[in-house]
Amino acid sequence: MLSSRAYRPWMGYLVALAAGALTTLTFAPFSLWWIGPIAVAMVFYGLHDLTTGQAALRGWSYGVGLFGAGTSWIYVSIHDYGYTGVPLAIFLTALFVVTLALFYAVIFGVYRRFTSPRWAMLTFAGAWVLGEALRTWAFTGFPWLLLGSAHVASPLAPWAPVGGVYLLSLFVALSGTLLVALCRKRYWALAPLAAIWVIPMLLPAQWTTPQGEPKRVALLQGNLPQLTKWSAEGQRAAANTYSTLTRAQPEGTDLIVWPETALPMFAAQARPVLERVQATLPPDTALLTGIVQREANGDYYNSVIGVGASEGSYRKEHLVPFGEYLPLEGLLRGIIAFFNLPMSSFTAGDADQAPIEAAGMQLGSAICYEIIYADLVANRARDANVLLTVSNDTWFGDSIGPLQHLQMAQLRALENGRYVLRATSNGVTAIIDAQGRITQRAPRFETTSVNGEVQPMQGLTPFTRTGSWPAWGLALLLLVPGLRWRRRT
Repeated sequence: MLSSRAYRPWMGYLVALAAGALTTLTFAPFSLWWIGPIAVAMVFYGLHDLTTGQAALRGWSYGVGLFGAGTSWIYVSIHDYGYTGVPLAIFLTALFVVTLALFYAVIFGVYRRFTSPRWAMLTFAGAWVLGEALRTWAFTGFPWLLLGSAHVASPLAPWAPVGGVYLLSLFVALSGTLLVALCRKRYWALAPLAAIWVIPMLLPAQWTTPQGEPKRVALLQGNLPQLTKWSAEGQRAAANTYSTLTRAQPEGTDLIVWPETALPMFAAQARPVLERVQATLPPDTALLTGIVQREANGDYYNSVIGVGASEGSYRKEHLVPFGEYLPLEGLLRGIIAFFNLPMSSFTAGDADQAPIEAAGMQLGSAICYEIIYADLVANRARDANVLLTVSNDTWFGDSIGPLQHLQMAQLRALENGRYVLRATSNGVTAIIDAQGRITQRAPRFETTSVNGEVQPMQGLTPFTRTGSWPAWGLALLLLVPGLRWRRRT
């Protein structure tokens, strides 16, 4: 076996780049979750034989591989729907990738600077998770491709309602470092490795219980073209498509959901359309739709509102940079078309919003990008018995983005023990049960609906009660024993 000291730095950079790309295969649609620990082992091996700068470069190489392969859909959004030419779209995508990769450069560099090799198997796993936490919140956050997100259906999945995605990441990273120990013939590592993967078999299969009777729902998928959506023709097409789909729903449907900005107009303009549709529905049927609300003071909100048997509304709290608001707007607005997209000046909703009540259910809402934030969704789940997410994944085109997005929605269901209703513009529209399994789904790029039953759930999982703080605290505890304060390069 190649010794770590013979493992030259430039070889480590290439291996780290490959490990990052391989990590993409752990997520949907590939779902090769078992690669996760192997990828961690690849970047951990020989790390303490490097200088601080070399370790940072290895981390950056991993990040380039991960985001270069895993977020390739960014190019589709910028080029196909952001009105940006190929050279500039390639440049902006590359800039996005190499910038995000700096998170791993910082974590690897700081880890190497302040830790000793003695407890490396523990400290590296802790540092990895703290790095993911940093990436979740720094500069508004980007918790996409967190290591644990791949484990919705792996043997580690029962850990999700205990500690959430960050606990899953911790155990995947720890499995990787223990694999390195085994390769070095430290056979004691078999015991903790077995515990990580065997204990989930002893955990409860379900932490929450059914509340009341199941409800019949219909999730509509209009499959309307994004490029003409906000034109007068696009507005008419949207109104006709969703009205027709709604009238076609079977009797006895309790809740009908239209996706994010299903009607590309302000709520006041959409009211006549919604009232005409409501008139065709039974009085006990609720209709929810994503819509843009405009206040008298000029503020815009990306919202979910209801008609019929529903009360309340939801305004998106966590906005997407460059998509829904423009950082440094005074400098960037108008430079290129991508920085001047329609509806890119939204106002954020309040952090504590009451659930929407519809068809006898309390719905905790997350619009599009919000579903990837585990703690935001847990906050919604505490007062809700069903989770709702509406999205416009048209921006992803025919890429792996919507499938990764769906997988993260599945993990939110598993973490919180709640059904998730996911209505999207062109896929993937789906009903997800309280264990993260898809019970019904629609094909992508089809005008259709998903019909099925959703069971309201009561009770809270450990993760819903506490959020991610225990997992972050455990990661910090694992890191502390290996810290040292004398500089060594």
